[in-house]
Amino acid sequence: MKKCIALIFMFPFLTIAQLELAQIMKGNEFIGHLPQNIRWNVSGEKVCYDLLQGKKLKTLCYNHKTKIIDTASENLIYFDRSQSSFERQYEIKNNEISCWDKKQKKKSLVFSSAMRISNLQRVNDQGQIYFQIGKDLFQWTLSEPTKLQQVTHFVDQPIEKVSKNEGYLFEQQQELFEYFSEDETSSQITNGNRKLKSTYTGIGDIISMEIHPREEYVLLKKHQSANQKETSYMSFVNADGYTMTKRARPKVSKNEPHQSLGLFSRDKDTLIWVDFSSLTGLKVVAPYTGESDSLEFPEDRHLFMNNTLFFEEKEAAILDIRSADNKDRWIVLLDLKNATTTELVHEHDEAWIGGPGISSWNMAPGYLSWWKIDESFLFQSERTGYSHIYAYDFNSNEIDAKTSGNFEVRSVSPSKNSDKLYITCNKTHPGDRNVFELNLKDNSMNSIFNEEGAHELVISPDESYFAYRYSSSNRPWELYLTRNKPGSKEMQVTRSTSEEFNAYNWMKPKSITFEASDGKPVHARLYEPSTEKKNGAAVFFVHGAGYLQNAHHFWSGYYREYMFHNLLVEKGYTVLDVDYRASDGYGRDYRTAIYRHMGGRDLKDYIDAKKYVVNHLNIDANRIGIYGGSYGGFITLMALLTQPDDFACGAALRSVTDWAHYNHEYTSNILNYPETDSLAYRRSSPIYFAENLERPLLMLHGMEDNNVQFQDVVRLSQRFIELGKKNWELAVFPVEAHGFKEASSWTDEYRRILELFEKYLN
Repeated sequence: MKKCIALIFMFPFLTIAQLELAQIMKGNEFIGHLPQNIRWNVSGEKVCYDLLQGKKLKTLCYNHKTKIIDTASENLIYFDRSQSSFERQYEIKNNEISCWDKKQKKKSLVFSSAMRISNLQRVNDQGQIYFQIGKDLFQWTLSEPTKLQQVTHFVDQPIEKVSKNEGYLFEQQQELFEYFSEDETSSQITNGNRKLKSTYTGIGDIISMEIHPREEYVLLKKHQSANQKETSYMSFVNADGYTMTKRARPKVSKNEPHQSLGLFSRDKDTLIWVDFSSLTGLKVVAPYTGESDSLEFPEDRHLFMNNTLFFEEKEAAILDIRSADNKDRWIVLLDLKNATTTELVHEHDEAWIGGPGISSWNMAPGYLSWWKIDESFLFQSERTGYSHIYAYDFNSNEIDAKTSGNFEVRSVSPSKNSDKLYITCNKTHPGDRNVFELNLKDNSMNSIFNEEGAHELVISPDESYFAYRYSSSNRPWELYLTRNKPGSKEMQVTRSTSEEFNAYNWMKPKSITFEASDGKPVHARLYEPSTEKKNGAAVFFVHGAGYLQNAHHFWSGYYREYMFHNLLVEKGYTVLDVDYRASDGYGRDYRTAIYRHMGGRDLKDYIDAKKYVVNHLNIDANRIGIYGGSYGGFITLMALLTQPDDFACGAALRSVTDWAHYNHEYTSNILNYPETDSLAYRRSSPIYFAENLERPLLMLHGMEDNNVQFQDVVRLSQRFIELGKKNWELAVFPVEAHGFKEASSWTDEYRRILELFEKYLN
């Protein structure tokens, strides 16, 4: 399918002489609010999206038959592909369960509760649904709509039986009240004609329950939190005039949470905890510990239970399991009848398991799906260095790669045809998101959307239409619609950008690649002024998160920074936005290059970027500044503190200054634990290099930051004070968290950054 970009993006380009900082720092109030959360209604007539109007998020729907956009009605039910094979689709909303009859095209309310309803599940029986209320699973049947059956009765503590020898008052109660005479069964709940006994689940929270399609077995995941002390931070500007202490996340430590898998038999009314002690390498000690006298831990490492995939006709399930330290992944076959496991796949990464479609964050699921039900399943793996789709076949017990090459499969959408998938990947360029149709029989890939930029695909229920968001590097996201036929024309559904935004001729940054000192290619966005305006100075931008991509061909999540870079170019600066090592989009080795040393290889990429702009773009080596937020602020600090001669100045926003004070989930993947790998933490934390500060440093931080907490920058400031450092300033923002909300704060922050560059780079 081809798109005529010129027709889609017809804007009146009336070039503005000078961008205003206060204007662009309004963000989407200036750009225009963009469509998000695209989905279809259950009948497939309407494609729906969320749009912020004023201060309210509203859902709008475009009817592709009538060509009319209107506000979503209360009766609207959104399409759920997991229920596409059923005659009726059920939906939970506001603790009510509604049913959409696909033949009658009618919605009806089937159940409501004052308690929270969650976790709706379907089984082989078309007339049955299961859902969770509190800690228990319930069954509702279409043929008996007024009857609700409780399937489980889980309790945290065992119910103690009352002693028979309790004296006169006890005997009196038994004599007078029938309620107290049922001591043997008072803890039991009726399930149909059967008494359901209380089942003790022990310490921990039941976070999910899943029932087998044949309805005999229930799998429950129990989560036991780690013994970690919570942090807190202060809120200084409040309506009552008092300061307020707010709770926040714990800091990284060797104390890992743990999950267990329970197998509940409805027929036997019993609960068994599945034993995973036979998993390959479960006790193996990681090499970084340097433990030469012991190759194994005395106890099994903690585990996380991610995806579950039930067989339909067999009493079995497939489980995707991770070690809590994220160095191992297992896919196992669970025999529900005997509660035994068979290991199918084991993957180990000395850094950490991750990549698109593969969980790299505790408890986040990856891609796991049936290809041929009960015969072969699909999953994603980085076993070749890039995330690709693989099929495991139970007949041959072999694994077959369905995609391959130096690119990543970013997302997978199923098709009604089980031998076909719609996949989004970056095959044409790491910075693109193209859509292909994948034939699982012969592994061929047929291109659907291959234009430069990004496509976010949402397929209609009958697969006759594609709805998708599309953007390029200088044009924000809009919603498009096209038929699922070769050669079909696309129709732009939304035009969201404001007249003020459209009036400016926004730069399309150049996509460049330079060679790093280790010989690897590094991608970057280059904003270059005209020869007449070029002032010989450069500003390097460092994106946040580490594992994030910004040197791509689509609309950036850093849209304020994108507009700020346009402003810098107007002033004559050359701007380089580097996807340094650790960034998303470039495979496993790129992702894990910072293992045990943040501020090592990632920072070296910026030193190599400096050589590139000096040698190829005629930039003055003494007039290069650097700035960024969060991880970008951290790299800025490491640049000025470990490479003090390479940058003229730097601005560090909401920066991590000591990784031992950051959160557990993110930090432990990359640096292990401070108790077991103190070397990694010391060489990765700016606070240990404070004595090297020479060039001007501006630090900026929100005082209500509950992510990278204000304490981080306060501790580094105290180090600077004690060391007698002079070339630094700290700007604080009393009402802002990690992501700023107030336009006035954004403007003040970037005014200071601009003034820093104007002062030291000109």
